Amino acid sequence: MRAHSPELHIKILMIGNSSVGKSSLLMRWSENQWLPEYEARQTIGVEVKRCKLDVRGEKVNLAVWDTAGEQQFRTMQLAHYRGAQGILLVYDASCRQSFEDLTHWFAEMATYVSGPVIKVIVGNKVDEESQRRVPAEEAAALAEKMDCHFIETSARTAVGVRKAFRDIVERIMGKPELRVIFKPSSPQASFARPRPPRFTW
Repeated sequence: MRAHSPELHIKILMIGNSSVGKSSLLMRWSENQWLPEYEARQTIGVEVKRCKLDVRGEKVNLAVWDTAGEQQFRTMQLAHYRGAQGILLVYDASCRQSFEDLTHWFAEMATYVSGPVIKVIVGNKVDEESQRRVPAEEAAALAEKMDCHFIETSARTAVGVRKAFRDIVERIMGKPELRVIFKPSSPQASFARPRPPRFTW
């Protein structure tokens, strides 16, 4: 029998206030669909989207954790952060408070993340330009201060969405200390079952 090829295991965590569009970003990226905010249901606790990717000839087993922004649903934070190689900090570019609250999310990361991790600030809902309350330059300055990357997106129009997920995965792959490789047949690979859909990068 031919041995299974090793796979790279990547876990990405999405954090940020409620209603900034974390679930919508994930749906746009994984299913190329968008749900209006009034149709989207609130995330309770955490939801995980798993998929397989082929990235530059490597097999990647990706798990994206979409967490609740409401305080009453944010339990087991340590379990959510454990093992994450990348974190997307999402705010709503049309909601000033969601941007200012990033200071809280950075403090939470400092509490629960002890090792290296790729951090990306994501300004969502930039299609609502007339409603913008956070200039891109200000968000970029915060990203530089916090040693993060920065990108603006719109789950509604798909602007920047694929790039946001592609870039964080490729940045993780470029850091030897973040690469977790295992064989799918090993006991440690149970997160890969049942078989998730395969995406072409």
